[in-house]
Amino acid sequence: MYKVFGKRASQAVTLLSDGRHRDTIKDLDVTAAVIDVSFEVQPGEIFVVMGLSGSGKSTLIRMLNGLLPPTSGTVEIDGTDITALSRRALRALRGEKISMVFQHFALFPHRSVLENAAYGLEVRGVARAERRERAAHALDLVGLGDWKDHLPQQLSGGMQQRVGLARALTADTDIILMDEAFSALDPLIRRDMQTQLIQLQAELGKTIVFITHDLNEAMRLGDRICVLRDGRVVQIGTPEEILNHPADDYVARFTEDVDRSRVLTAASVMEPAAGADAADWERVEPDAPVAELFQRVASCDGPLAVVDEQDRVLGAVSPTAILSALAAPEDAVPAPAGGERREEARR
Repeated sequence: MYKVFGKRASQAVTLLSDGRHRDTIKDLDVTAAVIDVSFEVQPGEIFVVMGLSGSGKSTLIRMLNGLLPPTSGTVEIDGTDITALSRRALRALRGEKISMVFQHFALFPHRSVLENAAYGLEVRGVARAERRERAAHALDLVGLGDWKDHLPQQLSGGMQQRVGLARALTADTDIILMDEAFSALDPLIRRDMQTQLIQLQAELGKTIVFITHDLNEAMRLGDRICVLRDGRVVQIGTPEEILNHPADDYVARFTEDVDRSRVLTAASVMEPAAGADAADWERVEPDAPVAELFQRVASCDGPLAVVDEQDRVLGAVSPTAILSALAAPEDAVPAPAGGERREEARR
C-alpha cells in the first residue's frame, strides 16, 4: 500500500516500487508518506505501529479507516476492500466495524460524559434509552461510572481519555484504532491507561491497531509491533522478536534502552527441563515477565518450573538463564527467515 501526496503521485509510486528512497524523488514535487506497507492484523490482537515523526504512521491509520484513500493498494476488512466502497457504505462500515480513539480526546465540551460516550450510537440512530444504557456500561468499564453527568472540563486529562475509550467501547465495534491515544498524558497517567487497556483487552478481546512513537509503550501493549521508518516497514514481529532479533541497526538502536526484564517472559528465557525432577519446583506461568522472577528464582533451591494450564512442565528458569537473556545482543541479529514478513498480507 502506498500513499503519495502530489500531482505526480502515480509516477512516484512507480519509482518507489523500484526501490527508490523518497528523498530521491523530491524533484517530482510529491510527498511519499507510506511506501509499500503490507500487513495483516489478526482478530483479537493489539497490533502496534511504531515510528518517529514523519514515519507515516498517522497517514497509515487514516487509510485504515478510509479517511485517506491509498494512492496504490487496498485496505481489506473482513474480506471487504474498503477503498471500493461508496461514501455511504464506508460511513456504515465505520459505524459498525471501526471505532477511533484520538490523541486529543475530541470530546464535545457542552455534552455530558455520558452523552459523549453515547455519541457514536446517536449518529447511528440507536434509541436514546439503549445508547445511554450501553454508554453507562462502558463508563463503568473504564472506571467513570460516577462521572457520567459531569462535563469534560471537570475531568482530568486521563479521565477525558477514558471517555474517548468508553465512546469506542460503547460503539461495540470489532476494531478500535488508537492514534497516539496516550501520548498527551503525563507519564504516570499514561502508564495507568496502558494498564487499563491491557485489562480491558483481556476481557473484551477487541482487534486494536495502536499508533505510537514510544517503543517502551509498543513493547508493553503490542502482541506484534510494526516498525516504520521513512514510510516503509522495517520489521514486524512480537516484542521479543524485535528485542532479540532486530532487523537492522535502526531497530537495534531503538531497543538499546528498553527494559528487557519487562519484555522477556518466562517462556522466552526457559531452558529444557527434560529428565529433571520438577515436582518440587516453584511454578510460574509462561507469560510471567522476567522482572517478576528475580526474587522468586533467587529464593528457590532449584530453578522455576514453567508450566501450562494443565501443570505440565514446559521448561525451567534458572538465575543463569535470566542473566543470559538480559544481556543485550552485541550485534543486530536478523530476524528468522520470514519472521517479520510471514504474517503480512495486503492490507
